[in-house]
Amino acid sequence: MSGELDDDVEAEQTISINEYLNDVEEKELADLVLGGDEGKECTYSKGYMKRQAIFSCLSCAPEGNAGVCTACSLTCHDGHEIVELWTKRNFRCDCGNSKFGEFFCKLFPSKDVENAENSYNHNFKGVYCTCNRPYPDPDVEEQVEMIQCCICEDWFHEEHIGLEPSDEIPRDDEGEPVYEDFICKACSAVCSFLSTYPQTIWAAGLRRNAGCNTNKDKDVLEEIPSAGGSGKLENGICSNGSPREDNAIANTSAESVTGGKGVTGESSKKIFDLVQCMNDGGAHIACLFGDNIVVDGSISLTKPLFLSKNWRATLCRCKKCLSMYEQKRVPYLIDEEDSIAEYERTAKQKREEKLQQQEGAELTFLNKLGHVEKMEILNGIADMKDEFHNFLQSFDPSKAITSDDVHQIFENLAKKRRRE
Repeated sequence: MSGELDDDVEAEQTISINEYLNDVEEKELADLVLGGDEGKECTYSKGYMKRQAIFSCLSCAPEGNAGVCTACSLTCHDGHEIVELWTKRNFRCDCGNSKFGEFFCKLFPSKDVENAENSYNHNFKGVYCTCNRPYPDPDVEEQVEMIQCCICEDWFHEEHIGLEPSDEIPRDDEGEPVYEDFICKACSAVCSFLSTYPQTIWAAGLRRNAGCNTNKDKDVLEEIPSAGGSGKLENGICSNGSPREDNAIANTSAESVTGGKGVTGESSKKIFDLVQCMNDGGAHIACLFGDNIVVDGSISLTKPLFLSKNWRATLCRCKKCLSMYEQKRVPYLIDEEDSIAEYERTAKQKREEKLQQQEGAELTFLNKLGHVEKMEILNGIADMKDEFHNFLQSFDPSKAITSDDVHQIFENLAKKRRRE
């Protein structure tokens, strides 16, 4: 009986190499989602953060009208029914405010009654997409990836985003997405001004001339070459303003602003002529499109949109367009720190810095040792790496590594030490 129990315990402790590698990938993904937040402090004191990982506690707020930060999800809501929402923009932690009744935040109890600027959608109730299904979906055997809209921040199944039969999601030969941002069909109407921009802001693989529902719009879009075209900067662009303003102009590069005929049938050169130094020393930037930018909703996009890499850098920063973004409640589109891509880049940087700090601590410990002790440790590490490398080369990755395998590795190391 005792032997059977030992076998059961050992079976529970074994893990395959593939399972271990998947666990490593999941930890790296978690670091990206959390943005480097170690979950030790409530983020409420930081105000409405541009982007952070947010969780919904259905045990405390079943109506789905509240969200909490990483630290509060771990400390205040441990053991509760938690919904992971990935990231949300311009959000302040709700934990312990009026939406939680008698429940108080353990990390930051002194909070306002309500965070008026927070936005909530049905994701906070644990459902997503136009189908209002949970994720993971218990009624589906195989879970499929979902795509997040960069405007409403809802998540959608690929089959429910409303693609035309002739369109497809832009992917490379290996099936990896080649777009940076996705805008859902409902939110595309809010971004009708994007129809004025050249084709290079669209990720390759979509036919742009089928996206609008007016003859006027059809004329605008059909004059833009198919996605993937290229152009060259025809005019120099100068600015006497600050470096930030210079970058805003310089980012409107050839691949982003040119591409054959202009949006009204005129040459791209005329568009560039609109970008010029102003008499007041560059304090203002001329609109890239003059009076042609779509602001009144007369042109309505009616399909999901996939935007190319760095498309936000091409958006006009003139006073008129900045006002339009505010009016449409999308000013975050010109904020580099808002994008998921930038959020993940920052998270990767924080992860690398953390690993470097750990390595630094190990080196500090090593430097405190004598020469003989250092050499013994370094040689021992090298021998262990070689032994594990030899083992993995000859081992079937689909099988589980048992305690006997590990014991054999250390026995081989011990034999080598004795021979030496």
